[in-house]
Amino acid sequence: MISCYEDAVKTIEDSSRFLSVNPVEYTAGRLEELGNPDRRAGMLVHIAGTNGKGSVSAYLASIFRGMGLRTGHFTSPHLVRLNERIAVDGQMISDGDFFDAFKEVRGPGSGGEPGSGYFETLFLMAMVYFAKMRTDVAVIETGLGGRLDATNAVRDPAVTVITQIGFDHMGILGNSIEEIAAEKAGILKAGAPCVYSAENPKAAAVIEKRARDLGGESPSAEIRLYPLSPEDCLVRRMGSGVIDFSTSFRYDRNADYKVRSFAPYQAENASLAVLAVKALADRGLLRPSADEVKRGLYEMEWPARMEEISPRVFLDGAHNIDGIRRFLEAARAVAGGGRARLLFSAVNDKDYGEMIRELSAGYPWEKVITTEIKGVRQIECGALKELFERAGTHAESISGIREALLLALRDRDDGTYVFICGSLYLAGTIKEIMK
Repeated sequence: MISCYEDAVKTIEDSSRFLSVNPVEYTAGRLEELGNPDRRAGMLVHIAGTNGKGSVSAYLASIFRGMGLRTGHFTSPHLVRLNERIAVDGQMISDGDFFDAFKEVRGPGSGGEPGSGYFETLFLMAMVYFAKMRTDVAVIETGLGGRLDATNAVRDPAVTVITQIGFDHMGILGNSIEEIAAEKAGILKAGAPCVYSAENPKAAAVIEKRARDLGGESPSAEIRLYPLSPEDCLVRRMGSGVIDFSTSFRYDRNADYKVRSFAPYQAENASLAVLAVKALADRGLLRPSADEVKRGLYEMEWPARMEEISPRVFLDGAHNIDGIRRFLEAARAVAGGGRARLLFSAVNDKDYGEMIRELSAGYPWEKVITTEIKGVRQIECGALKELFERAGTHAESISGIREALLLALRDRDDGTYVFICGSLYLAGTIKEIMK
């Protein structure tokens, strides 16, 4: 008997976690049974990608809020509480509303099956909650991939966004950039413009072909493309946690922006958000002012993306090869090659061996400490330590995350930095410890 918020959370946590246990058609049918809440949640912005989709969604949500739009935001994973995944106007769903949404989706008489998956349940709950809150716009982030993701049940997105594509979840999405890009491009819908990172030519070609195939069905099905190339975004200045950058893409030339971040990669993510706003404006769905866009970017806060959680202690959720490369770029920019320590862990379905090789080669760490994320995807910290040693970097291991953090911070002088990366699950635990 599910009688309270805690019961609902336990039921969800006990559900199957990867992809959906049911096809997208099942989730679409459930939306219809629930009264089509996705069509009562305002404009839908659907975002996929390997890295950056959380940040892009957060930048967009911040811009929309600044325009006075009631904004729903569905994201994953959470860091500390499951409620973080569902928010309206920057406030995560309350325990009471969470339980009400769960009952509507999975309660007696709801039509929800006991075998419904973890992610599809949360997605349906988000749609129900956004419809109840009468959002003007809902920013929806895929969980994994795109084509088969539960969120792909949304029928009429106002715009789709595909962020940087790299290698992650290869056992599910494919072993080549082209295969992974095809899964991400599965979110494209006829008639809806697509904003995408064109950093990787192979991924961009797949996205563009998918758009042509869908758009050729009829004149109204045409998909207008908004690519973001590396030369379209120029970082001009970094310092004191602020990045000044300019964009020069064909739809918005020579515009200057600022974001509060230590990570250069956030300039690209912010630029994708700007392009998505432009795409919506071109459709006549928004009338943003330049100041509203600039203010929304600057005011955005998104945890565990090169976040300074204590003086000279930085937390980053990088958890795949491309994410680690971007993390290293940011770490070098912050610490300038000076004294730095690394606290690292990962889960067993990631290419943690290659991540460790990148980390070892990418910075002259004063000290490396490995730790363990408990659960079925756990990797022993000793095994991670051994991989660092093989890569030529001395490391220490300690299984408890709290103890590992204390070791990383111990006997540190004012000129020594500490960086933490490898998993958003690790980031969430660190956030909870640091509260």
